[in-house]
Amino acid sequence: MQNYKESASFDWSEDSIRFINTPSILAKHTYLYVQEVGYFKTSPTYYTERENLNSYLIVYTISGTGFLKYKGQEYLLKEGDCFYISCMDYQYYSCFSDRWEFLWIHFHGVGAPGYYNVFTEPGFRIISLEDRTFIEAIMRRVLSLTQKKDLNTEAICSNLLNSLITELIVHNSSDQGTLSFMPDYIKSMVKYLDQHFKEEISLKQLAKLYGFSQYYLSREFKKYLGVTYSEYLIMLRLNYAKELLKYSELSINDITFQCGMNNVSHFINLFKNREEMTPLSYRKEWKL
Repeated sequence: MQNYKESASFDWSEDSIRFINTPSILAKHTYLYVQEVGYFKTSPTYYTERENLNSYLIVYTISGTGFLKYKGQEYLLKEGDCFYISCMDYQYYSCFSDRWEFLWIHFHGVGAPGYYNVFTEPGFRIISLEDRTFIEAIMRRVLSLTQKKDLNTEAICSNLLNSLITELIVHNSSDQGTLSFMPDYIKSMVKYLDQHFKEEISLKQLAKLYGFSQYYLSREFKKYLGVTYSEYLIMLRLNYAKELLKYSELSINDITFQCGMNNVSHFINLFKNREEMTPLSYRKEWKL
C-alpha cells in the first residue's frame, strides 16, 4: 500500500468546526460510518492536497468559490456544487475567492467502494444542485449527530449517508437511463426486447434491424440503460423464469425454452449464479 501524503493550509474562520470520529467495531463491519465531518469558512490561502487516504469525501459548497483538481481535471466550485471523490486518488482543493464556505464528510464502511463505483460509472462530474435543501440538511444533521453522539448515532448516520450518496448517484445519472432522454431508436429497441425476449435475439440481429454497427449499438444501449444489451436480456428472461417457477407447474426444461434459452444446464447455472439458489430451490421457497 502506498504511503499517505497530505499538505494543507488550515486557513479557516473561528466559527469553523470539525469532528473526528472513531467508529465502533459494529459500525466498521455493518454500516457506512463517519471518519471526520465539518463545516469550514475558509480564506484565500486555504488548501488541502493529499493522496492514498483510505476514505471517501463529499464536499458541498454553501457560498463563495472553491477549486478542485482531481484525476487530471480542474473544476471551479460555486454555490450549490457538490463533489464526491475517493481520497486514494490525488486531489487538491482550495479557496478560489475571498471566501469559500462548505460542509464536508469523510466516510467509509460496508459498501462504500461499491457506491463510489456506481457513482463514477457514468463518468466523474461535479453535481450542481438546484434544490439544495435536502443535501445541506443531511450533511448538517450528520455533523450535529457526530457532535452529540449517543447509542443510535452510528445507525442513523449510516442511513443518512446512504440517502446522501443515493441522491448524488441519481443526480449523476439523471441525464441517462430515463425514457424522456432516450433517442427514439433506443426506446424502440427496449420495447422490442420487452416483447421478443422469449425468442433467440442477438446483438448482430438488432444492429442489422436498426441499421447501426454492433459496437455503436452496444455502447449507446449501455449509455442510456445503464446495463449492457446482454445483461438487459438476461434480466428479462430471469424475471419471466421466476414468474413461471412461482405461478406455473412447468418443468425446468420447459421453462428454459419458454424464456428464450436453449440449454438447460446454462439456464440453471445462470440462475444459480444470479440468485444464489437453483431454480428448484427458488420454486420451493416462493411457490404459492
